[in-house]
Amino acid sequence: MRTKPIFKSLLLLFILTTGLSMTGRAQTLAGDWYSGTEIQGMFLRLNIHITGESGAYKGTFDSPEQGAMAIPLTTVTLKDQAFDFAFAPAGLTYSGSVDAGFTLITGSFKQGNLNIKMNFQRKPIELPENSPEKIKEKYEKQEVYIEMRDGVKLFTSIYSPKNMTSPAPMLMMRSPYNSEPGGESSFNFFISAYYRYIKEGYIMVFQDVRGRYMSNGTFVNVRPFNPDKKGKDIDEASDTYDTADWLVKNVKNNNGNIGVAGISYPGFYSTMAVLANHPAIKAVSPQAPVTNWFIGDDWHHNGAFMMLDGFSFYKSFGDPMAVPTRQNRGSGMRWGMPDSYEFFMHLGPLKNTSKYYPDSIKYWHELMAHPNYDSWWKATDPRPYLKKVQPAVMTVGGWFDAEDLWGALHVYGAIEKQNSQSVKNTLVMGPWSHGQWGMGKAENLGNMYWGFDTNEAYQALEVKFFNYYLKGQGDGQFPEATVFMTGANEWKTFDTWPPKNVEEKVLYFQPDGLLTFTEPAIKDNFDEYVSDPMKPVPYRDEVHLQRDAVYMDDDQRFAARRPDVMVYQTDVLTDDMSFTGPLTADLYVSTTGTDADFVVKLIDVLPDNAVAPAGKDIKVPMGGYQMLVRGDIFRGRFRNSYEKPEAFKPGEITRVKFELPDIAHQFKKGHKIMVQVQNTWFPLVDRNPQKFVDIYTCDASDFQKATIRIYHDKKNASLLKVNVLK
Repeated sequence: MRTKPIFKSLLLLFILTTGLSMTGRAQTLAGDWYSGTEIQGMFLRLNIHITGESGAYKGTFDSPEQGAMAIPLTTVTLKDQAFDFAFAPAGLTYSGSVDAGFTLITGSFKQGNLNIKMNFQRKPIELPENSPEKIKEKYEKQEVYIEMRDGVKLFTSIYSPKNMTSPAPMLMMRSPYNSEPGGESSFNFFISAYYRYIKEGYIMVFQDVRGRYMSNGTFVNVRPFNPDKKGKDIDEASDTYDTADWLVKNVKNNNGNIGVAGISYPGFYSTMAVLANHPAIKAVSPQAPVTNWFIGDDWHHNGAFMMLDGFSFYKSFGDPMAVPTRQNRGSGMRWGMPDSYEFFMHLGPLKNTSKYYPDSIKYWHELMAHPNYDSWWKATDPRPYLKKVQPAVMTVGGWFDAEDLWGALHVYGAIEKQNSQSVKNTLVMGPWSHGQWGMGKAENLGNMYWGFDTNEAYQALEVKFFNYYLKGQGDGQFPEATVFMTGANEWKTFDTWPPKNVEEKVLYFQPDGLLTFTEPAIKDNFDEYVSDPMKPVPYRDEVHLQRDAVYMDDDQRFAARRPDVMVYQTDVLTDDMSFTGPLTADLYVSTTGTDADFVVKLIDVLPDNAVAPAGKDIKVPMGGYQMLVRGDIFRGRFRNSYEKPEAFKPGEITRVKFELPDIAHQFKKGHKIMVQVQNTWFPLVDRNPQKFVDIYTCDASDFQKATIRIYHDKKNASLLKVNVLK
């Protein structure tokens, strides 16, 4: 959840998307340069102002849509016709070339894993219809403070159509991510992201949650829901209720119906809107909703700490904030090197992170103080309260969401299990990374292409959902589950999720790296290897800093070649096989240590003659590509209880069983099914010292090699359970 929603990457691009602007003079770099680009469906202008002559250049950059103006560049250089500039605080660089007439610059921006082609010209860029400036022609904005029941006032911006022929519904997003950084006269960039609702004439509402940016009060991370509120007691559900109540009574020309949507952290606040129980809130869409930060979302997967995400996110997000302010806070992470693998190896044990996290970043230290699944973690999970649900709910998630895939599946599941069939509860799962569905196009994730823009159908379905419940338009027919089947690369609908028309099958590990649907017949058989926390298995085969979303379907050949990764694969499939729903890893293992993590990965092995789609820029050979379909980690000490961890007894065969998040994937005829098992996944996940100690406080001397055995014999059959669609 690093900068959380889909918009976390956009917050990164706050600095990235900037152009050049000054008054141009022929045959000199100095002057105004203009550019613009569409990023995740939003158009952002970039302007740079260059001053100086012949090698002594300076400059500033603007991003008008994001309220970033006259920010000084760190360096500006021109050598011959090669032009470069940089903004060091954000790790941003631009490299290009200027034409002979100094009328055009061609090149690209780079920041972390982002590489965006961008050209600059002397004339201002023509704005598209979804740009904030164009939307200003049709909409007006109002900024207000809405008083909550305890007297705290929350900052809220309201965008209304200028010419309304009939009352309109309101669509609201509550967020901790700075709704209006540009000021009262500026339109925020979210308005472009939700342009599909501008076209529908919705009143758009954005609110900073209490204690963040322009809102008063005290911020609490994933503030627990209080089912026993009285009088002036508050939680995020009550803040949503009080906001909704004010909106229907005070916003001109509203039709009395409110929808709530949000991705990631705003997805959590959408779940809180389900619990608000205000009669005006008719429809809610929690999208990749933060739900449980110990079991499956963001900071932990099955008790293992997702270090790379957590470390970089809370360095910027966790700083205390003096409200109200429009200024983005947090110093950001100064890595000092281009490789996060090396950075965290040099850092050593987790306790050494304290040098980067002052006491003021309270949540980081709280997280470190709660290594097990105690009441502190449990209080933040809203699922037990998702009963007697009133609004219609459409939960949305991505199969390749590295952050909150678990939350989407389990919010839907909790509502389904705890409510009557009369509650309108639907699920949409697509082939997306975190928030990729929110705007722009989604034709691929990394090297895997789906054959078409998967966002088009989804966004039409989302609009249909809100139009029906807020406007009364349409037939109100929504499938229980609308799911993208990767591999087959097609949308499918189901009456239940997981589907009922499946057959449970078991993939058994076998000697010599085989994987079959038949039980092993051999006795006393295992694979043995050494797991060394000083040489952990990388999660990707390239040097980089920030976690890259594409690891979720990335090629796993680099891992298969390591001696500390066990590989099991089937023969070539003679028929298509479609797996749906959750996977269950059931391992029989032993270790010479007293603790261990286990990573299990389900992989689709493409045929040797597979080729890249025509016209796509794929630099890795697709023949034999090992596509990660699903991978997850389990901290072995929690094999019997997340609340009461247990050490392994050295050398004793021990069962480790855990569930991996759902999939919907078709393994095609001619492909192979592979399972990989390993004990480290670095630096995505922190290193287990392989010794039963408090990992958050242990010393470097606690880290030790361990000899691991994976058993696959008649008595101790390690396996992966799957559900095959009939």
